[in-house]
Amino acid sequence: MKQQLTYRTVFGLLLLLSGISARAQSADHPATTDIKIDLPQLGAIKPRSVTDIESSNWLIGCETLDRDMADYEQYKTYLAPLGIKRIRLQAGWAKTEKVQGQYDWAWLDRIINDAVQRGLQPWLETSYGNPVYPGGGGINLSAGLPTSPEALKAWDRWVEALVKRYKDKVKEWEVWNEPNFGDNTINTPEMVADLNIRTADIIKRIQPEAKISGLSMGHIDLDYADAFFKILHQKDKMGLFDNMTYHDYFYNPDANYGHVAELRQVLDKYAPNVKLRQGENGSPSFGGFGRGALGDYNWSELTQAKWNTRRMLGDLGHDIECSILGIIDMNYASAGSPITKLNVKGIIESDSTKRAIRPKMAYYAMQHVASVFDNSLKRIKSLKPTHNVKAPTAPGEVKYNKSTDRSLAVYGYEHKQSKKQVYSIWMNECIPAESNQTKPVTVTFLNGNFDKPVYVDIITGRVYDIPATDWSKTGTTYTFKNIPVYDAPILIADASIIPTSK
Repeated sequence: MKQQLTYRTVFGLLLLLSGISARAQSADHPATTDIKIDLPQLGAIKPRSVTDIESSNWLIGCETLDRDMADYEQYKTYLAPLGIKRIRLQAGWAKTEKVQGQYDWAWLDRIINDAVQRGLQPWLETSYGNPVYPGGGGINLSAGLPTSPEALKAWDRWVEALVKRYKDKVKEWEVWNEPNFGDNTINTPEMVADLNIRTADIIKRIQPEAKISGLSMGHIDLDYADAFFKILHQKDKMGLFDNMTYHDYFYNPDANYGHVAELRQVLDKYAPNVKLRQGENGSPSFGGFGRGALGDYNWSELTQAKWNTRRMLGDLGHDIECSILGIIDMNYASAGSPITKLNVKGIIESDSTKRAIRPKMAYYAMQHVASVFDNSLKRIKSLKPTHNVKAPTAPGEVKYNKSTDRSLAVYGYEHKQSKKQVYSIWMNECIPAESNQTKPVTVTFLNGNFDKPVYVDIITGRVYDIPATDWSKTGTTYTFKNIPVYDAPILIADASIIPTSK
């Protein structure tokens, strides 16, 4: 902890003295670590603003503004340089309608208008409830839904007014956040399904082209999900929804894909064409009870950066859209939340005053992911491990062989136009570690496609040459010898895919 505080203090002073903005571009920006890569360095990933990226798999959480747990004005200039276009927001009925029948939109107008002006795309949630109405529901995690006839009519008016006001600026919506938080029994799946249907009906009536996210499950509960999906199916309302979202916090970010596959199987029973979206996840930057999900572990800024980037690229490899919580540390305790301390999952450091102090290592690491992995790349769906480097491959099929019995995450992509490839690789067995010890691994790709392969460390953003002595090609079989692999994502990529600055 002493080293962590020293780093923060020194970096904070440098930030004040030098006026460093969110665009730390050089190879020695604050995401520098002690990792040793014995390859010639060519430069570093060049960050790209949201205005340079047409679309991608990513969303960034700007949650809790409706309850004043964070301050948009403090971090707004960091959003566009991060390179993630879509932001998740809660609209805040209780903050907007403090007197029955009177909407004060000023706070939300300021945020939505500024975000859109910066090239961002809001994903706006209609929850929580509003205590000015009897039976109006609560305003926080684990809160009950609106239940009284009067409150539900007021909810309908709220959703209609909200969509009419922002339909030209907001194209994606969500209904209610984590109705099953903490295994509460207040919000039954039947109640949540009914609220999702009535809300989606209003949105679609006003904005037929809207994309709506349903469920927003706080953790994967298959029985809860099944009951929810069944009601939508029985009422012929599945067509209202573009995707169903889940928030599944795991200490090892690679350990939950079995859960996700089970959830996919449940959804497939009712709506195989409706997508899943990982709607909220992220790692703390240090530990402590009362700090929310995953808080009871000795995290650091390094392990947070590893966790977030593994989750982003793991979700991409499973073709699941991914939202990371969140842009900044959030003062949950200020609003009576079940989370009693500062929630330090932010990728910008903050404090109890909600000021933006500086970007953390995860900010820059996620910036590197966003810069490389936009929707100009297509996932190689037929990527399969093999023990035979001469195994036959079908057209479009890619196989790989590795020289270690350690478990690796390996995902492949090709550029939609050039067909050149990039592979993300990391050790996925354990919770991210404080160590950056690498292991040399030889990897062979069958049906590979590279002109000039390079090695990229996602955490630091450094780009390295892979010398001709370290790789070979026979037809479309490529072998890369002694590639340094560890528990954070590295890339083997064609140089044309990586935006690089010296």
